[in-house]
Amino acid sequence: MNARESRDSVDEIVEAWMREHPGLDFSPLKILSRVTRLAKQLEKTRRASFATADLEPWEFDVLAALRRAGYPHELSPKALLEQTYVSSGTMTNRIDGMVRRGLVERRTHPNDGRGVLVSMTDDGRDRVDAAISHLVQAETELLCGLSKADQERLATLLRRLSLDMA
Repeated sequence: MNARESRDSVDEIVEAWMREHPGLDFSPLKILSRVTRLAKQLEKTRRASFATADLEPWEFDVLAALRRAGYPHELSPKALLEQTYVSSGTMTNRIDGMVRRGLVERRTHPNDGRGVLVSMTDDGRDRVDAAISHLVQAETELLCGLSKADQERLATLLRRLSLDMA
């Protein structure tokens, strides 16, 4: 049986629902149940990748936002919360913890004495670089069963779905 003929647990779930409730169209489950299951697996892979750099997922999110900002790898707390989709109180607590761990520093904004910037330390940069390298390798392995063309098609379809749900 090749990959196109292989069945998974979602196929069994959908068939059981179709048998028990034949009046409903269960086609959304064929996609979204798989997305849910893949997300759970991906979360495990991401946690393991971040753990190689002694980072929690939320620490990676903050450091990754700072790293993507480019040199000097600093952002305002407001910009960080907008990029990581958390509340200001949550971001304050996260920054506090990361300062204690030596991953980031706070400094006064040079153009606004009342403002604050969060800067990534060398240790923070080293850790996020190690974590992203491990993550990209692990995710590449997860996708090895798909051709590059299939990966591009899937990325396009998922982008469309994501934008439609936003």
